Amino acid sequence: MDKSRPETLGMGRSIAVLTSGGDAQGMNAAVRAVVRVGIYTGAKVYFIHEGYQGLVDGGDNIREATWESVSMMLQLGGTVIGSARCKDFRSREGRTKAALNLVKRGITNLCVIGGDGSLTGANDFRVEWGGLLADLQKQGKITAAEAAGSSHLNIVGMVGSIDNDFCGTDMTIGTDSALHRIMEVVDAITTTAQSHQRTFVLEVMGRHCGYLALVTGLACGADWVFIPESPPPANWEDIICQRLNASRLRGSRLNVIIIAEGAVTVEGSPITSTYIKDLITERLGFDTRVTILGHVQRGGTPSAFDRVLGSRMGVEAVMALLEATPDTPACVVSLSGNQAVRLPLMELVQMTKDVTKAMVEKRFGDAIKLRGRSFENNWDTYRLLSHHDIPTTKTNFTLAVMCVGAPAAGMNAAIRSAIRVGLTQGHKMLAVHDGFEGLIEGGIEEFHWGQVTGWTGLGGTMLGTKRLLPANNWPAIVSNITKFGINGLLIIGGFEAFLGALQMLDGRSKFEELCIPIMVIPATVSNNVPGSDFSIGADTALNAITSTCDRIKQSAAGTKRRVFVIETMGGYCGYLATMAGLAAGADAAYIYEEPFSIHDLQVNVEHLTEKMKTTVKRGLILRNEKANEHYSTDFIYNLYSEEGKGVFDCRKNVLGHMQQGGSPTPFDRNFGTKLGAKAVMWFSTALKDAYRHGRIFANTPDSACVLGMRKRSVLVQPILQLRDQIDMEHRLPLDQWWLHLRSILKVLAKYKVTEEISERASLEHVRGRLKEAKAV
Repeated sequence: MDKSRPETLGMGRSIAVLTSGGDAQGMNAAVRAVVRVGIYTGAKVYFIHEGYQGLVDGGDNIREATWESVSMMLQLGGTVIGSARCKDFRSREGRTKAALNLVKRGITNLCVIGGDGSLTGANDFRVEWGGLLADLQKQGKITAAEAAGSSHLNIVGMVGSIDNDFCGTDMTIGTDSALHRIMEVVDAITTTAQSHQRTFVLEVMGRHCGYLALVTGLACGADWVFIPESPPPANWEDIICQRLNASRLRGSRLNVIIIAEGAVTVEGSPITSTYIKDLITERLGFDTRVTILGHVQRGGTPSAFDRVLGSRMGVEAVMALLEATPDTPACVVSLSGNQAVRLPLMELVQMTKDVTKAMVEKRFGDAIKLRGRSFENNWDTYRLLSHHDIPTTKTNFTLAVMCVGAPAAGMNAAIRSAIRVGLTQGHKMLAVHDGFEGLIEGGIEEFHWGQVTGWTGLGGTMLGTKRLLPANNWPAIVSNITKFGINGLLIIGGFEAFLGALQMLDGRSKFEELCIPIMVIPATVSNNVPGSDFSIGADTALNAITSTCDRIKQSAAGTKRRVFVIETMGGYCGYLATMAGLAAGADAAYIYEEPFSIHDLQVNVEHLTEKMKTTVKRGLILRNEKANEHYSTDFIYNLYSEEGKGVFDCRKNVLGHMQQGGSPTPFDRNFGTKLGAKAVMWFSTALKDAYRHGRIFANTPDSACVLGMRKRSVLVQPILQLRDQIDMEHRLPLDQWWLHLRSILKVLAKYKVTEEISERASLEHVRGRLKEAKAV
């Protein structure tokens, strides 16, 4: 038997999965992935109910899992297998009982989903495993053969924590969903605050980590954020009152202050939401209210991001367990950028402890850096937007901001960020209405600080957008660039924005006025702009599709034996269909990038027919709108209806433009805000470099770029370099990172695949990062 093949890798082995500590949305997605991929590899998989307490107590708390037992778990919050605090496991006697329960079932692979305490406990268990087996053998509770068969214990952890307080991972399971709950409350509070000109102080979770508070502050445009890692200056009471008063004088009708529950002063004294409220009321006389969100942040349906994250991490955890040797250290599978990584567990635990130590020793700069690059970038962006005044000395540079193509949720966050950061840099900021049409017709106006207040939570684009491209309109465009003194152009949009920038580059040979720095920020639900793995708006669309699929699947609960065929947007790009398939638990997702035939459709129908014989009597099929010219959504619906006659019936739904609408998700707000700020900082440097003889002249390849996320970094990439990396006819990047996730989608739907299902993350060490952060 070839054990190198994924479907035989787990033969003769057993895996157990438990959730421990505080629950987090997305844990169920991780559990589901561990169970199904474990079974796919040929391993036996066990649930350990009630966390470590169930591991110690044994009995019915440890049960074998089946494929169907994890059906319909994806959309459920919390953890279906339960979690409990366990004092017994902290004692050697308790751990000896736990070891006995595992040995008797032949379990030598343990997947733990929890926070740093839960993962540390798992590593301690692994370290003393040999001693525990020796004790059990001396007591006559296990035989020598049983001890030999369980000679070492493999441990892999996944971090489930809404606080995102575990170093080494950009996002822990549950964090994005918690941000969704928080932003729902913030958006609701904002409307009432505007009505009554109130100030609201919102307290969010984060006893030792300010991530939730920080990202909430960025996503809602808060006036001030208090986090444990960076206490405010000694005279913060005076500063905050000055800033709030200045905000009202600029015309703002509300103020929002976000505070993490663990916020402290430089001296270490707690800063409470009540103290802030009393301070503002007494000094400024503002009507101020406090809202403490509490455990609502832990509840509710997991976001699409957390479902995909949990699924990806669950797959990687199983592969890490089955590939481990006795010498492999306990590891954590986590996310860095959009890449799965395996990191040594105890190095991350030590790094997390180092953050706490840095805060105790008042090395707050180190604490921010030790939290990681993502946290530090968020903090820098927040400070750019909230702690910089507009300078009296101007740069004499003028930047214009415009949107091109279809609207996407999160565009307004990018516009707001760009306008405000530009003003703090001393630039004159112009807004171009209706894309290139506005640039042609002169629909351009100067924007000031207060004009973008409250824009982060608004869907679409307040500037308007059109698909019109600049070619053949050069005289009018050149005239308005000269008339308004535009020195740099920021274009926010999808593939049309990229094409428009390319045409501007081509026009430089004829019109010197077009030799200005140009930057494109990708913003489209299709996520098809070259140069970026993610586009602003795609996450909002993905969540809209996922929530709709949840409701559609739920509607089949009473009727049974029903298959739904859903059409998604995306043009020729299958990103939305694939990721929604992962997030909603689809049986298949048809996309242009992966050609399919009538034979493939027949195989899928037969697969669903077999599925209806199990306890799971519903199916979900997704199709990208341009997946195939001939196999349309109607064709697939009719085929499934005919071939499934007597076994299941079909329904179809074309989701349409609802995918472009709605309030942007926290991810899109935060992503848009950061990209807008980074773009303007790039312009500040590019304009200085291009300033010659009293004017701007930029015609080098790096003077026109796309700003996007690639793997683990936000990068600036010349547009001309990217032109050779696209399928222009179908408006697709030639290299799309998410395509390798399709094998995971298929395996979780119970298909055999020939592709690699592991992301093949190698074990990386973080000690170098730790030293680097300390040195800085």
